[in-house]
Amino acid sequence: MRWHPICIRILVLTTLTGVLTCPARSQQLSSIDRDNAISMLDNISKEIQKHYYDAKFHGIDWAATARDARQKIKSSTSLNMALAHIAQAMVSLNDSHTFFLPPPRPYIHNYGYQTRMIGEQCFILRVRPGSDAESKGLKAGDELLALDGYTPHRDTIWKMEYRYNVLRPEPGQTLVLRDPQGQVRKIDIMAKIKTLARVEDFSHYGIGDYVRRDENEEHLLRARWAEVGDDVGILKIPVFMFDQAEVESMMSRAGKRPALILDLRGNPGGAVDTLKYLVGGLFEKDIKIADRVGRKESKPEVAKAWNHGVYTGKLVVLVDSRSASASELLARIVQLEKRGMVLGDRSSGSVMEARRYEYTLGQDSMTFYGASITESDLIMSDGNSLEHHGVTPDELVLPTAADLAAGRDPVLSRAVTLLGGKLSPEDAGKLFPYEWPKEQ
Repeated sequence: MRWHPICIRILVLTTLTGVLTCPARSQQLSSIDRDNAISMLDNISKEIQKHYYDAKFHGIDWAATARDARQKIKSSTSLNMALAHIAQAMVSLNDSHTFFLPPPRPYIHNYGYQTRMIGEQCFILRVRPGSDAESKGLKAGDELLALDGYTPHRDTIWKMEYRYNVLRPEPGQTLVLRDPQGQVRKIDIMAKIKTLARVEDFSHYGIGDYVRRDENEEHLLRARWAEVGDDVGILKIPVFMFDQAEVESMMSRAGKRPALILDLRGNPGGAVDTLKYLVGGLFEKDIKIADRVGRKESKPEVAKAWNHGVYTGKLVVLVDSRSASASELLARIVQLEKRGMVLGDRSSGSVMEARRYEYTLGQDSMTFYGASITESDLIMSDGNSLEHHGVTPDELVLPTAADLAAGRDPVLSRAVTLLGGKLSPEDAGKLFPYEWPKEQ
């Protein structure tokens, strides 16, 4: 299966939560590390010059941007700073699928909480039991007003997470919060830092391997099923990483119910093939997903309708601000083809197609790093791209701070109601309990 790199990025940000050493352990930049950082920049820059889908780089002088980053690396005083200059050069393209994947370091770094943009506000979605964050009184439903003095916004929060969780993790954070009752407070929390056993051979130890090894990905990213009475089935898909047989099994189970809720909230996208299988199982005709518009050509991406077993019942798709890439494409196709309704919050607006490039430095002691580089924009049948726009739901349904604090799910409850069933927000919030990754 081929993965959309947005999936890799979000998994790194929300699951891995940090593979670079924190500033407390930052080392001075040696001449070897400086040369390595420059080599990383040069290798990635050449690929961008050659393969980036927009030959004009959105009006940015990419060669000048790379030269500027090179000079900044030469004056950097730490490895973290040098790597940050590579990342910043790539971020300047303002492209959801073009970003730097830095070398893994032997640390797991976790702040013990997760956030979610809901509308234009940032909320604490959940807090890890036993974390310092929990001991300091951080709770689901708290609105995050500022993080170390920075105000989170929908368009920039991923950059904050990328900085804190991947590029330059901090040993602690200062949060300014507003609770559901309107009281504002400030707390300081400490991250949990776990040193990993040193690994000499990183040939199978890239960022994806960190995710798979440390957090039992196969279990955590499984599809989950629930039923409401005899009429409504709910299929929660956390990521698009399933083969055709698995998707056919999902649709077979759904086919026993006259109505289906496809819950794609928090789904960062994934394999193009999985998207095609799902679309093929929901429509009785071939569907053009989008035109893949690259630097040299435009090519349609088409999902073939299944010969049998297509689900034809009523359909509601749920999305939120973390729904990205392939999950956004599916939701928008449902709207454009008038196949069903889309409920929830506006989606991420992170919809491009990219290739992941992997590199090595050194011989006896090898350093592995990577880059995701966009090679195609995806233009849908209405002539528009979802990049930076996202999918606007047919019905905007947003949980409140009080809903988050109480564990209620008014979005799922509303979807069930629209399909003729009954499910209270309280009961909806209990259907798919969150499972924290096992601590290593």
